[in-house]
Amino acid sequence: MTTAADHRPLRYEPDYAVAPGDTLRATLIARGMTQSDLATRTGLSPKHVNQVIQGVAPISHDTALVLEKVTGVPAKIWNRLEDNYRDRLARTEDREFLASDAKWLQTLPIKELTKRGVISKGADVGTQLQEACRFFGVANRESWENVWRAPLASFRKSKAFESDDGAVAAWLRLGELEAADIPCEPFDARKFRSALQEIRSLTILPIDEAIPALVSLCAAAGVAVVFVPEIKGTRASGAARWVTPTKAVIQLSLRHKTDDHLWFSFFHEAGHVLLHSKKETFITGDPSIDAAEEEANDFSANQLIPKRLEPELLSLASDEEIVAFAERIGIAPGIVVGRLQKEDVLDWSQGNHHKRRFTFSES
Repeated sequence: MTTAADHRPLRYEPDYAVAPGDTLRATLIARGMTQSDLATRTGLSPKHVNQVIQGVAPISHDTALVLEKVTGVPAKIWNRLEDNYRDRLARTEDREFLASDAKWLQTLPIKELTKRGVISKGADVGTQLQEACRFFGVANRESWENVWRAPLASFRKSKAFESDDGAVAAWLRLGELEAADIPCEPFDARKFRSALQEIRSLTILPIDEAIPALVSLCAAAGVAVVFVPEIKGTRASGAARWVTPTKAVIQLSLRHKTDDHLWFSFFHEAGHVLLHSKKETFITGDPSIDAAEEEANDFSANQLIPKRLEPELLSLASDEEIVAFAERIGIAPGIVVGRLQKEDVLDWSQGNHHKRRFTFSES
């Protein structure tokens, strides 16, 4: 799977700025004119002409028109030179300002972001800081703290899983960018609940058939589903959040690489979308540690194997019974095995041959 960042156009951005005054100086030399001559011909003061040549004073549109008449160089060229110079000057100053945030880079998964095409390999610190800001859609480290640290607060409550905030934020941002490329209808809770019933039946299909159908059904109900490989230190199996008031995102990492975890994680995040606040970001690790996570767990478990079937589920004692039960209720047998392991009916080493394993494609 690829992200929008994998297809970024290469950009050349010099770390220096050439003042248009240098071009003006060369033009005067070529025409045999002095700065004093230019001042006389343009009506500008000698001081102003010198300031333009030194790069201190900008070339305004009015000045560009005057220079066009005197030098024969079109005003649009002077305007373009001035715009480029001010842009590069601003970028240079921004790089210097960001240099004070150099320690922030050490909190981000730079190696992984380089691998995924977000950060330029071998780039200097200033360039990496600018690219990190562009990737996260923020102006600087302080803005990053405000935008990306806040949603991680509840996830950090887990004492069992010490996540890396930089890694989690990067993983979430990669998912956000992928979700932006998925056109969705406005969210409709009724449609989404109905879609979940169809999606449940997809669990018996090969994963490469099930996933496109899953994404399509959810998009029609206003939910973008994205799969983003885990970044080391993330320790998250899924996340649910709203990117607009009418578009939700379910992000899955396939962290455990088996079908029972995939489908439980999906329905867990779907539970967050349907049951909980649009203002919160829900990031799921193991184990669940608060009421919202427990509610999402119950929602997922009941969607896959309804509570009314629990007595029969817990009485299953053989491979044949597991397979027959799964076929009868229309889900993959690996899901039944995972549930039995969770309920301590099976040991974690038992029944795993029923689970289907998968991984992200390297292409």
